[in-house]
Amino acid sequence: MVLYNDCVRPPFLEKLCGAWSRSGSFLCVGLDPDIERVRKCLPNSDRPVFEFCREIVDITADLVCAFKFQIAFFSSCGAEDDLAAFIGYVREQHPSIPVLLDAKRGDVGSTAEHYAKEAFERYQADAVTVNPYMGWESIEPFRRYDGRGIAVLCRTSNLDSEWLQDYPESDPVYLRVARAVAERNEGDLMLVTGATYPRQLKLVREAVGDMPLLVPGVGIQGGETSVVVKNGVDSVGRGLLVSASRSVIFASDTPQFKDSVRAAAEQLYAALKISN
Repeated sequence: MVLYNDCVRPPFLEKLCGAWSRSGSFLCVGLDPDIERVRKCLPNSDRPVFEFCREIVDITADLVCAFKFQIAFFSSCGAEDDLAAFIGYVREQHPSIPVLLDAKRGDVGSTAEHYAKEAFERYQADAVTVNPYMGWESIEPFRRYDGRGIAVLCRTSNLDSEWLQDYPESDPVYLRVARAVAERNEGDLMLVTGATYPRQLKLVREAVGDMPLLVPGVGIQGGETSVVVKNGVDSVGRGLLVSASRSVIFASDTPQFKDSVRAAAEQLYAALKISN
C-alpha cells in the first residue's frame, strides 16, 4: 500500500498534499447549485449557475484544500456545459486546488468506462466519487486514468444507511469496504466517511492508515468538526477533506450573499485548521 506521505506520490495526491500545506485547512467547499436558490442570489443573471459557482470559488479559494462539485445539481437543470466550463475555470484560475466530481458512479463493463470518461475527459476532474456495490469491476475503469483520484463510498453520512452499511455488527460492510480499498490502494484511492458517524470514522481511520478521507456531513447534517478532526486525522495530522456545501454556499439566499458566504467559510476554516 502506498501512503500519501511516502516520497513518491501520484499527481492527485501530490496536488492534495500541496493544497493542505497551502491552505492550512481541511475545508472542502461543495458546490451544490440548487437553481431556485441560485436565482434568488443572482436574479438578473443570464447564466446563473456558472456565475454563482464562480463567485463561491473566488470568495473561498484561499480557505480550501479542495472543491467538490455535485453533478446532479448541474444536470438536473441542463447545466452540464456550465459544469465543464466551470471546472476549466477553476483549473485555470486556481490551479493548485483539487477538483472533485461528486457523481457516485457505479456500474460494470463498458458503462463504467464511459462514466470514467465522463469524469476525467469531459469534465477534467482531478477525482471522482464512486459506489463500490458492484465490486472492483466497476472501479477499475477509473483507475486507468493515471494520476486521478477515486473516492470510494464507505460509511456515508445519511441517516438511512445503517441497515446496510453497519450490518452485520461483527464485521460491518463499511469496514469490509475500508479494508478492501486499503489493500488495493496505490495512492489513488480515498474513502468517503461521514461526519455524522464519528465512531465509524475512527474505526475506518484505524483500519486504513494514512489514506485520505473525504468527510461529508458537517454543517446542515450536524457533524461536529472537532470530533471529525480528532477521529479522522492520520499519523501526521493530515488526511482529511471535510466537505461543507449548503451551509456555506447558501449562507444567504439574497443578492448580498457574498459576505455571508465568506463568513461561513471562515468559521469552518477556523474549526478545520491543520495544527502542524
